[in-house]
Amino acid sequence: MDFYKEWLGIPEGPRPPDHYELLRVRRFEDDVDKIRAHYKKLNAHVRKYATGQYSVQSQELLNEMAKAMLCLTDRDRKRDYDEGLGREFEVERDSFGRMPLLEVLVAQGELSRDQSREVEEFAERRGLSHRDAVVQMKLVPPDKAARALAQQLGFSFVDLEDMAPEDDALDRVPRGLVKKHSFVPLFVDDDRLLIACSDEIEHELEDELRLRFGFAVRPVIATPRSINQAIAQYYAPGMRDEEKIAAAETSKSTGGKATATRTATKANPKQAAAVDQETGGFGKALLYAWIALLMSPVLLQLVRQFSATVNMWFIIYPMISWVCILVPLVGGGLTFAYFKFLKK
Repeated sequence: MDFYKEWLGIPEGPRPPDHYELLRVRRFEDDVDKIRAHYKKLNAHVRKYATGQYSVQSQELLNEMAKAMLCLTDRDRKRDYDEGLGREFEVERDSFGRMPLLEVLVAQGELSRDQSREVEEFAERRGLSHRDAVVQMKLVPPDKAARALAQQLGFSFVDLEDMAPEDDALDRVPRGLVKKHSFVPLFVDDDRLLIACSDEIEHELEDELRLRFGFAVRPVIATPRSINQAIAQYYAPGMRDEEKIAAAETSKSTGGKATATRTATKANPKQAAAVDQETGGFGKALLYAWIALLMSPVLLQLVRQFSATVNMWFIIYPMISWVCILVPLVGGGLTFAYFKFLKK
């Protein structure tokens, strides 16, 4: 079944179709609002098949459309993509360049010049970004403020309610990292890891994700509220394999053979049992040593009474005293070695 033709009305031709044909917009369309509108309409249509017999194909097509929309609404990526399709650009992309967020909102008619100055003063007094200031002042809705920030930074805007991140991307990032930096990994597309965040990302996070995935990181802008909701949804307790992630973290940070062995024994109960069997004899020896330590005062008293009756106290007492001293020392040393080296 040709799902492109049956569900999206795309005529027969190359498969998969290019991003413009997939989203049913004209070739080299530059109006990002029109591209998003087509995407939302097609997204809603394909979701009708999500619970039927074609649920898998439906999800695959939804992901493909999401990737196409994010590419065509990202100015830099769209330029590269269009050039690959044969489009020729002028040397200058536009006459304005990347305008500041407040200028973007003024150009869109969302703010007046007077309101823009009020926002600047409010943001400076409160120590806020311009995006947070316009939202707190209730001058611009959060989604429009996020869109303006995306335009300022040259990134794409994403509504996280319209798409589902891929599990492979989610599973490779621990919950603590996404909460610390407030972002959601989406998927790898065009040799880039796309992550949804509310602002520019820090170099520390970019380096961390590059090491984990082996790809360059490309942010897409979303509202802070939608990111927090997505983190709560996709990183709820039990949703992700935290033990697997923690094992990979430890192995990556140490690279040691002992760490790999401990990770393997956690994942393999039979191997864990073999390790326990190897160390079981040593554990019994420790137990016997501590029993001897506890019993040594009783033994000492019995020997003292016996030796007093046979006049051998001055011979036996020093021997028993040395035994009582050596047993705790040996037992303590063995215990220290056991927990220091074998129990790690």
